Amino acid sequence: MKHTFNNILAGGVLLLSAAACTGDYLDINSNQSQPGDLSADGFALVSSMTNICSTVAPSDVNCTQFVDCLLGGTLGGYFSDGANFTNSYVRNNAPDNWTSVFLKDSKIISTLYTNISMVEGYCEQSGEVVPLAVAQIIKVAAMDRVTDCYGPIPYSAIGFEGAVKTPYDSQEEVYNKFFEELAEARQVLLDNSSAVMSPLVDKVYSGDVLSWVRFANSLQLRLAMRISYANPTLAKAKAEDALNPANGGVIETNAQNATWKNYQTSTNAMRTAIMYNAHDSRPSAEIACYMNGYNDPRLPMYLTESGSGGSIAGAEPYKDEDGKWLTSPDGTSLQYIGIRRGWQTFNTTWSVRFSDINLPGNTPALWMNAAEVAFLRAEGAAVFGWDMGGTAESFYNKGIELSFEDYGVAGYDAYVADETSVPAQFYDPTNLNPWDGTIPAVTIKWDESLTAEQKQQKIITQKWIANWKLGNEAWADYRRTGYPFLIPVAYSGASEVDINRGPQRLPYPSAEYTDNLANVQYAVANYLNGPDNWATKLWWACKPGL
Repeated sequence: MKHTFNNILAGGVLLLSAAACTGDYLDINSNQSQPGDLSADGFALVSSMTNICSTVAPSDVNCTQFVDCLLGGTLGGYFSDGANFTNSYVRNNAPDNWTSVFLKDSKIISTLYTNISMVEGYCEQSGEVVPLAVAQIIKVAAMDRVTDCYGPIPYSAIGFEGAVKTPYDSQEEVYNKFFEELAEARQVLLDNSSAVMSPLVDKVYSGDVLSWVRFANSLQLRLAMRISYANPTLAKAKAEDALNPANGGVIETNAQNATWKNYQTSTNAMRTAIMYNAHDSRPSAEIACYMNGYNDPRLPMYLTESGSGGSIAGAEPYKDEDGKWLTSPDGTSLQYIGIRRGWQTFNTTWSVRFSDINLPGNTPALWMNAAEVAFLRAEGAAVFGWDMGGTAESFYNKGIELSFEDYGVAGYDAYVADETSVPAQFYDPTNLNPWDGTIPAVTIKWDESLTAEQKQQKIITQKWIANWKLGNEAWADYRRTGYPFLIPVAYSGASEVDINRGPQRLPYPSAEYTDNLANVQYAVANYLNGPDNWATKLWWACKPGL
């Protein structure tokens, strides 16, 4: 890696580009000058580790808006475009400068590999090994988001000396490399478990090495579940390996959640992105329907009341003359209401009357939580018969309990015992984007007599609610399992996309067909298993019958 970058100052601080997030990333594969020496005083390490962390949940507002709000947030079913984007991800017609961000933006791949190279140089000089192992784990977390967006990507050849035009790896090869890198990093950390990094360097776990081991294992479990249909044998082996007590354990409490605590003195980039214009992102109809129907106590922690636009003109709540909340035809209160994704008709005032996304500015960036790990274990046991160290029911209930605890709400006992509540039906009070379909009546209470398919639907639905804001993870689950049920978008701009299933991936950036033509053509012909468009399924999205 040290032979690949030229944008490092002599003091070891990365000079970040001030360009918009859709700018091209630097040529990270050419044989350029080595980075300057890294001083052992830790200053360069603090800077590098901060920049590496920013590639998992970008601290750059524009980049966050593209990859976590407008892409993951909407395709994962959490958010809906709240502004007049006639071309967007959820409409399957986003322009190239949108679809190129994950692969081409300088805030992700270029920043990631440049700073890993710097950490590598620091470790060589200092004799430390823990920072580089931690950086390796973060790299897998960041690059998994990239491959799950496109499928085959350049990965194993990035950074090799002289590799000006980088070959692609198949997605299967990328995942195999992920598992290899996680195992290597985990072993280094286990061998150096008494080492401690400065909290200034580590804004995730304050330097606790064993916490990083738990995150590495939890991430491995997530990736194992991702390939559960594509390679069941490997998936089972990696899932059970992640849960082997000898390997350090997984995230089991909210205190162990992987969150990047970078917003104690600044505003969470996702919150800033959401607030653009008249709020570029709003809650989706789906999140409101599910949580309203379930009488979910977390609802006010996720959404604000309708009409909470503050000084925005026209942002009146849906109340009658007496100040009581209006209701939909099925009796659901319009206190919390979301917008149908891919709206077909837009005007300048209707979106501000809907709920807003409740995200305080000092909220840490979420990478992975204990609730998700519990639901992964529930699915592994219930659907695939893996040894997850307990029963599916216990992990399912634990996932809900952990989420309630994380958001500081009461009512868990009544919630998990509810065997009658089902998602509310969608209602658009503006009547601009109606839908006359029915959301499936999946209930909350665990039922051991259900089929494996029904259990998967129940697990993924509750996991989806608990993973609020992790849109790219939700989109991956939706493509892998078909759950939760999402309302078909009101408008689709790509004829090849099944409107009932949504886009399966993003097409490669046009720049790849000019800068890396031979390699991208080879990848499409040999790895993609379909044309380079929105509808071609990824390698792991191969559930029978889906």
